[in-house]
Amino acid sequence: MIYLAFMFTGIVETTGVVKEVISSGSNRIFWIESPISGQLRTDQSVSHSGVCLTVEEVKDNLHRITAIGETLQKSNLGSWEKGTLINLERCLQLNDRIDGHLVQGHVDATGICTKKTDKGGSWEFEFEFPKKFAALVIEKGSISLNGISLTVFGVKRKSFRVAIIPYTFEHTSIKSLDTGDQVNLEFDMIGKYLLRRLSLKD
Repeated sequence: MIYLAFMFTGIVETTGVVKEVISSGSNRIFWIESPISGQLRTDQSVSHSGVCLTVEEVKDNLHRITAIGETLQKSNLGSWEKGTLINLERCLQLNDRIDGHLVQGHVDATGICTKKTDKGGSWEFEFEFPKKFAALVIEKGSISLNGISLTVFGVKRKSFRVAIIPYTFEHTSIKSLDTGDQVNLEFDMIGKYLLRRLSLKD
């Protein structure tokens, strides 16, 4: 089977739980327990709540990853502790359908959950994000939020909303998200290329 390394769809495969956190210099080492940990292999790329990290060791139903200083600064991994629930997705296979959107696992920024509303059968969340990324968030566009491919609406200069269906709520870590929590954001890759191209015009 051929895999597309460092490419994901934002369709969460399963969730995992942080079982141990070890500080090592400027790095943090995490042991993750999940239903797929025993199926992983060393050097495999896996999205951990939207962050592409390399599997370094597999032991029974656990796997080990390391986040370096750069990753800790740009993501919410610095706040992970024992018991933190995270989203997991293995990289895309060439014969897969892309049910979400193309995600690299390279976090652009973090956002803050400012509102969580139970809509009686679904949930609505509002997030604030750094306004310098405003051009990359469009109405009905795609975003990767903690590794989940979601459609945004109610877009403002530095905030947006997402609606969560029951399946996504029950099968991802978003069920544990509350106001004030920090999330990992990766903006749409096509939008980033277009914005870069426009910025280079004379």
